[in-house]
Amino acid sequence: MSEPPEHGRITQALHGHVLLIGIDRPRKLNGFSPEMLDGLAEACTRLQQDAEAWCGLLYAEGAHFTAGLQLDRVAPRMRSGDPVFPAGLMDPMDLRPPRRSKPMVCAVQGICFTIGIELMLAADIVVAADDCRFAQLEVKRGIFAAGGGTFRFVERAGWGNAQRWLLTGDEFDAAEAHRLGFVQEVVEPGRQFDRALAIAERICAAAPLAVRASLASSRLYAERGIAVAAEGLDAAQSGLAHTADAAEGVLAFVERRPPRWVGR
Repeated sequence: MSEPPEHGRITQALHGHVLLIGIDRPRKLNGFSPEMLDGLAEACTRLQQDAEAWCGLLYAEGAHFTAGLQLDRVAPRMRSGDPVFPAGLMDPMDLRPPRRSKPMVCAVQGICFTIGIELMLAADIVVAADDCRFAQLEVKRGIFAAGGGTFRFVERAGWGNAQRWLLTGDEFDAAEAHRLGFVQEVVEPGRQFDRALAIAERICAAAPLAVRASLASSRLYAERGIAVAAEGLDAAQSGLAHTADAAEGVLAFVERRPPRWVGR
């Protein structure tokens, strides 16, 4: 791969049905420039729109996931009061519509500060190297975690555990991130990408429309409660039952062979 430009870049590559989304500015600890924020939104938009992309995998080149935002260049966007990601594209934080309907796996290593934590909490499954250093340190810079950290910390870890790290900006390690539910697996450094890719490929081995329906149902419960989520179950299942993939699932079961999903 060619050397990234001075302001960094976000790479995209389709690996089977997994869209690999790479943070590529290792000489600057993968600090996010405005160009990289735009590139990440473009990659997330491709994940949503590309029929061949069934799952995303967010990862970073080099020894570190990201040291955070390049504040001297991103601050003008923050002062404007507008979202830091461009309008008309998917929000990588999955906070503003249109919402992502496909799963995202994330692999993190080394330094994972500020936006790095918020990106991994916006994902669905996270694999972390055991050398990770996490910090939601915005309060030490006169700002706060405005990318979802303030409520996703509480959602995953509970009030006291969340405020312990949000209000101090202190660092914590991979073991603590695992305890809090921020990461699902901890592996040796250098293994995080391969393990995350293996999980993404396992997701892609399942029926893509069924995966998206499962994800949507889980999100509906998390955001609106069990009564609302339960109300939509029968209609969602009926819709899936009329798809080509559902018919293939039955046929593969009868014929005792692996299914061949088409995403329809």
